Amino acid sequence: MEITELYKIFSEHPVVTTDSRDCPEGSLFFALKGASFDGNKFAAMALDKGCAYAVVDEAEYAPEGDARYILCDDCLATLKQLALYHRRTLATPIIGITGTNGKTTTKELTAAVLQQKYNVLYTQGNFNNDIGVPKTLLRLRPEHEIAVVEMGASHPGDIKALVDVVEPDYAIITNVGRAHLQGFGSFEGVIHTKGELYDFMRANHGLGNTDNGKTLREGKAPLSCVFIDSENPYLNGIAQGLNLVRYGCKDDDQLWVSGHVDSCSPMLNFTWRHNDGTSVGAPHATQTHLIGEYNITNMLAAVSIGLYFGVPADSIVKALSAYVPSNNRSQFEQTADNRLIVDAYNANPTSMAAALRNFADIEATGKMVIIGDMKELGEVSHDEHQRIVDQLRQMTLDQVWLVGSEFEGCDTPANFRLFDNVDKVKEAIAAAKPHGKYILIKGSNGTRLFQLPELL
Repeated sequence: MEITELYKIFSEHPVVTTDSRDCPEGSLFFALKGASFDGNKFAAMALDKGCAYAVVDEAEYAPEGDARYILCDDCLATLKQLALYHRRTLATPIIGITGTNGKTTTKELTAAVLQQKYNVLYTQGNFNNDIGVPKTLLRLRPEHEIAVVEMGASHPGDIKALVDVVEPDYAIITNVGRAHLQGFGSFEGVIHTKGELYDFMRANHGLGNTDNGKTLREGKAPLSCVFIDSENPYLNGIAQGLNLVRYGCKDDDQLWVSGHVDSCSPMLNFTWRHNDGTSVGAPHATQTHLIGEYNITNMLAAVSIGLYFGVPADSIVKALSAYVPSNNRSQFEQTADNRLIVDAYNANPTSMAAALRNFADIEATGKMVIIGDMKELGEVSHDEHQRIVDQLRQMTLDQVWLVGSEFEGCDTPANFRLFDNVDKVKEAIAAAKPHGKYILIKGSNGTRLFQLPELL
């Protein structure tokens, strides 16, 4: 079957599922394969549950004469081809987002800002891999005026594979950091892979000089561009030849948006200004529900994108002030016994060090940390975990709890408590629950520290 024929079927049945447990009536099932499952085996079940068609890639699971089965060479490749065909058909302007840290938060903030003016499609949760991205694109509808698509990576080439499906018109790399080093091989590998988004923009959009809103002032449609943290040396080092819209924390009238932190105890409050090319605008004080000074660059990115697409300043402030995180990222929780900073969705050396610096700057008594392993660091894992231990030594903390096997080989002070896993932490809490503490909880998702807040 040609992709054009499949697209006709999709047009009549525009809901796609890859999970035989979730089969909306009339949907299109793609039988994907994984390390421990074969979706082909569940195609018949998906049809029985309500799917109109099942796309399979093994002939034995496509009964001859049953038109509900669509046989292809590779289901995942076909899913991507369908997503790309749909993306090109609708031609919706798309902002592509990647980065080591902050990409999900920036995506959420950007969507919140753009929704003040537009009908926005954006990546749900962290559906940012080679399955989640095409499924996101296939949720595009004619009524969507703009889309924000998040792209993740853990190996070289991952971003290139995704941008070739997304074909973004606008792009942002939030930052690059020391994460997934086991897959990337080195920090340089991280930079190169994230930079594949820049490579696509450079090759496909004929970019040149910094625009910084010039087209908007002239009443033209926004040029394709890259939004960039002007103070990030790694991003600036690979941004040659791109149409750059710059933001940052320096008082620089060459920036499209500049800002500074007013306070962060613990919520981030900041002020930003817009340079429209003729004058620097009035300051806009913004109170947020996010923890951490490091989130100011995510905020400024959302401000920059919003302004570039004509969202009024007061609407941007409204959107950022109303945004409340709900995904175990930079959340503050007040329980009956403790105050918690919950940042337990992900962790790598860059984000961990930033979180600890921010926690050290908060003026409070009774500080405590529960820190989990940082996963996928490969041969540098021991050194990176030791650096975190050394950073913790320099902080004024009542208690330090380290969770996971990666910390076991580190040189730790005698008063640091080590736990094999989160279940051992739960036992310790049950035996002697901390009271009156200000607790930072951070670790990779695999350490499951997100299970702890309800116990504290």
